[in-house]
Amino acid sequence: MAKNYVKFAIILILAVSAGFIVADKLEFVKIPAKFPFRLGLDLQGGTHLVYEGDLRSIDEGDRGDAMNSVREVIERRVNAFGVAEPVVQVAGSDRLIVELPGIKDVQEAVKQIGLTPFLEFREENPDYVLPENQDLIDYNQMFRATGLSGKHLRKSEIIFNPNTNAPEISLQFNDEGKTLFAEITKRNVGKRVAIFLDGVPISIPVVQTEITAGQAIINGGFTIDEAKELAQRLNAGALPVPIKLLQQQNIGPSLGKTSIQKSVLASLIGFLAVALFIILYYRSQGLIAVAALFIYILITLAIFKLIPVTLTLAGIAGFALSVGMAVDANILIFERTREELRAGKPKDKSLEEGFKRAWAAIRDSNVSSLITIFILGYFGTSLIRGFAVTLGIGILVSMFTAITVTRTFLSLFYRNKNVYPVRESSSR
Repeated sequence: MAKNYVKFAIILILAVSAGFIVADKLEFVKIPAKFPFRLGLDLQGGTHLVYEGDLRSIDEGDRGDAMNSVREVIERRVNAFGVAEPVVQVAGSDRLIVELPGIKDVQEAVKQIGLTPFLEFREENPDYVLPENQDLIDYNQMFRATGLSGKHLRKSEIIFNPNTNAPEISLQFNDEGKTLFAEITKRNVGKRVAIFLDGVPISIPVVQTEITAGQAIINGGFTIDEAKELAQRLNAGALPVPIKLLQQQNIGPSLGKTSIQKSVLASLIGFLAVALFIILYYRSQGLIAVAALFIYILITLAIFKLIPVTLTLAGIAGFALSVGMAVDANILIFERTREELRAGKPKDKSLEEGFKRAWAAIRDSNVSSLITIFILGYFGTSLIRGFAVTLGIGILVSMFTAITVTRTFLSLFYRNKNVYPVRESSSR
């Protein structure tokens, strides 16, 4: 019994700690919560953007890889905004969806994403005929793509020309880019290789010799501020293909507030209905189960805050489902213990055997659920992943509360109370 009292004290401390974490504000001590809930786009508002990638210059078989590269670059760029759990995913063959929950300056975010530079190196097109009027030169036709672009860039930094002291951009390529750049300079010795940024030539140097070190310099007549901004943008990620904003949908906080209120109300009604049923059916056992269930909810919500988990409507649905599964574990324990009592065993032995028999069923059902949840989380979209994460955490916590919390409560209270009444109708 001493061990059970120690367990009870630990559970109580854990429940109180979880309650402090879950509370949004501790008004009586005027301390704001340090662990706020992280809400998704559908709950706290934000913006939904749809971009289109220009894949005309990309081979059909390479377009999927190109869009995935765009996604990775935009994801790095968006993460710099400090947005909580942004969603950046490829949709279809040339669409990119960007969701920015809780973003305050939407226009600035759109601007920054659009400013992510598309850097590429082009060589002279021998088929292009120069017009007599120099103002009619089409540089996009005058130079053709070489395959070397910003996706091959490892890093960029500002340097200063030793002769003019003018700021320049030093580029360092990865291994693939190093090989491509060496091939390009080798076949273009004495010719021009243009450096294009967002479709505009910013530097058109003449190749003097083959360059095998995997480095290049952009000397586009920049000011120090321009060079610094360009270097930062290139390091944040140069797009392998250009993108164009097709659609922007802003979700206001009022809609998210309504969704939260309805979700909380639905969860509360569900919890009260389950609690009422289990108390009416199991009486004193039901009270113990409800107490354990309440502790389960506090611990789970505290974990959501501490990780933190981004809560969406789908995530709340996963949490609500896990509450039902937590009750199911308690029911299995109660019924297995009753069966042992009906067999004439003492209460302490019945409780021990009941937990042992219930544990096998609880373990197997939860493990099979966790396998399914892992598949949903790994292969599913962001909404499905949110559902899988909250349900998975809920199942793991429910196993702890059912086996530890419920068992401790029953062990303490069954000694002096008939918490396992055997119905006469059931024992005949």
